[in-house]
Parts: sequence; C-alpha cells; structure tokens
Amino acid sequence: MELVEKIKSGQVGVMPTDTIYGLVGSALSPAVVEKIYELKSRPADMPFIILISDWGDLKKLGIVTSDKDKETLEKNWPGPISFILPCPDESFTYLHREKKSLAVRWPNNEELDKLIKETGPLIATSANLSGRPAVTMITEAKGIFGDKIDFYIDGGVMAGTPSTLAKIDDGQVETLRQGDYIVKNDL
Repeated sequence: MELVEKIKSGQVGVMPTDTIYGLVGSALSPAVVEKIYELKSRPADMPFIILISDWGDLKKLGIVTSDKDKETLEKNWPGPISFILPCPDESFTYLHREKKSLAVRWPNNEELDKLIKETGPLIATSANLSGRPAVTMITEAKGIFGDKIDFYIDGGVMAGTPSTLAKIDDGQVETLRQGDYIVKNDL
C-alpha cells in the first residue's frame, strides 16, 4: 500500500519530517489523533504540532489569522518553525484540547510538502515517548513502538533539532522553544 493510502486509511507511522523523526498520522481523524496520544503516552491536554502544505490547510483546521499574523507567517514559512495560532472552532477540540489554538508548521521539504498535499494536514510529533529524547535512528523508534506502529520509513540518522516553536498575536512573535530557526519578525 502506498504511503498516501496508508495515511488516508488511518494508519500511523514513524518517518523523517523536515526536522527529526516524527510519529505521523492524519490530523483530520480524531481516532488517529487519539491513537498517537496513546502510543506516545502524552498528557491529554498537550496538543500536537500539525504539518500543512498550503494556506488553505489553515482554513481546513479552523484557524483564524489576522492580516498582521499572515504577514509574519509569510516571512517565515515554509520553514522549521511551528506557530501557535488561534483555533476557536469547537469541532477541532480533539486537536486543540480545549486550548483553542494549534501549533502549525509548513515544512520547507519538497517530498513532505507533496505528501501533505495528497493526505491533508498531518500530526507530526517527535517519535519518542512523552518527555524522552527524540530518536535519531529508525531502529530506536522500532525499539519503542514495535508492531504498534503501522509503518516505518528509514531516513538514516536524523540528528536534527525540533522546530522552533513560537506564539503569534497580531503580528507579534514570542519564541517559546528555540530550535535552529530564528524567527523573522521585522514588521
């Protein structure tokens, strides 16, 4: 079964993202999201980062942005930065966990971008148990998750750092977790 079909059918896997190995699945499937919470042993009130591939994906996720926010996003995306954006839509509570905001990243990676265009937005959390270091090799992920995962894609050693995580409000950016990427915010 092709990767796109696996994801669309509700499968969860470990694969390279634009930063590190990710535990991935469809962000539009509440069942997939819950499965990833269970696999990762993640606290239920901590939303995941979601990968997108175009501006329309923000609307698919119920995200609302101001003109100033969009200007800042345009200066930084695509890239290894995840922005926390408002998501007041109650139908996405399974994603935002009552926080009414979502962390979203538009990767600067052609293969990943193509995949997301075909599957829709993806949950992409580090491939590890919650609170543990991110794995750098697929064999480490297999040691953690074993046959609980539907597919594994080996991308070799990935010793990158997680994305920069920032909150945006009316064009103003607050960096919450510094990765390799430095936010461009010269409004």
